[in-house]
Amino acid sequence: MSNYVFAYLGGSMAATDEERNAAMAAWGAWFGQIGSSIVDAGNPFAASTSVASDGSTNGGARAGLSGYSVVQAASLEAAGELAKGCPVLAAGGSVDVYEVLPVM
Repeated sequence: MSNYVFAYLGGSMAATDEERNAAMAAWGAWFGQIGSSIVDAGNPFAASTSVASDGSTNGGARAGLSGYSVVQAASLEAAGELAKGCPVLAAGGSVDVYEVLPVM
């Protein structure tokens, strides 16, 4: 078993308390479905900056990442299957799945 990072891109933010509650319920239900695969449920991202090799910053990262989670799965394909139920997809976003290489 390996760990995989789900990098969430985009998706819309809830505008009302009702939408926020529905979104949190959807995330809770999805986390319940993937259960023991969750290593770190993660968090959404807020403001960002990007630092270039010359040390300059641009005030915002290009990638548009909106959050992350870490899961454990038997393979990259299995991790991808887990990601298919992610609520960010219903909000117009996407999920990039990366295998974590345990070098440290």
